[in-house]
Amino acid sequence: MRIVLLLTLSNLIGTPVLSQTLEKQSVMVQSKMQIEIWSDVMCPFCYIGKRHFEAAMRKFSGRDRIEVIWKSFQLDPSIPEETNPNLTATQYLASRKGISEQQVKMLHQQVEQMARTAGLEYHLDNTAVYNSFKVHRLIQLAKTKGLGDAAEEAFFRAHFTENKNLADLPVLTEIGKRIGLKEAEVQEALQNDLYADKVRQDIQEAGAIGVNGVPFFVFNRKYAISGAQPAEAFLQTLEKTFAEWKKDHPEATLEVSQGAVCTPDGECK
Repeated sequence: MRIVLLLTLSNLIGTPVLSQTLEKQSVMVQSKMQIEIWSDVMCPFCYIGKRHFEAAMRKFSGRDRIEVIWKSFQLDPSIPEETNPNLTATQYLASRKGISEQQVKMLHQQVEQMARTAGLEYHLDNTAVYNSFKVHRLIQLAKTKGLGDAAEEAFFRAHFTENKNLADLPVLTEIGKRIGLKEAEVQEALQNDLYADKVRQDIQEAGAIGVNGVPFFVFNRKYAISGAQPAEAFLQTLEKTFAEWKKDHPEATLEVSQGAVCTPDGECK
């Protein structure tokens, strides 16, 4: 596709419009294939799956043409918003799964070993039990500022490695500021219903496409990977999906004639 723009500039004091010989420049226009990831900060396999996906992306030659979109999901929305400081993760999971606390600890050890293999440090017996809805609200705001991935990473680490209570406002504020948000923005995310609605929309969308567990990776709304599968599985799906997508989204080159312009900051040259 070739577009030639002829630009003229007239200043604001009534001088005649000047025609200018323009210099041509080729500009590459690229669209991006979307990958959507449904996850919950309380899901240990979501953090592991994130690492496996990242490993695949490092090997993927088309990674510059991929847009990753994080989506909200709650594993247990029934947890009260008021945190019970006396409830341990071991007690919570034993009750929820109907197994003994000893069995829960054995499961924790297995998952912690998986995390170490992925380069992560988990302390699952000491994780806090809280309703993750507030965290998702903050992630939704972070996404609007291009900080979705940074938010996911920071909250995963805070939950599994640092064992922070992410229902606590000072903790949320601290982590929000750590990733580049202002304190007022954190307050906005927690008070403005817009971000609560975005969380609910993601959860409803998950139900509509059949997501019943996380992590869940959707590639160009055509293929999906459920669970923290090996990096090789992600890479194979990336390459397959991208090859198909690329046929319908070829790169376009605009031949732009450069001339005098005015920019939004008030500069005209």
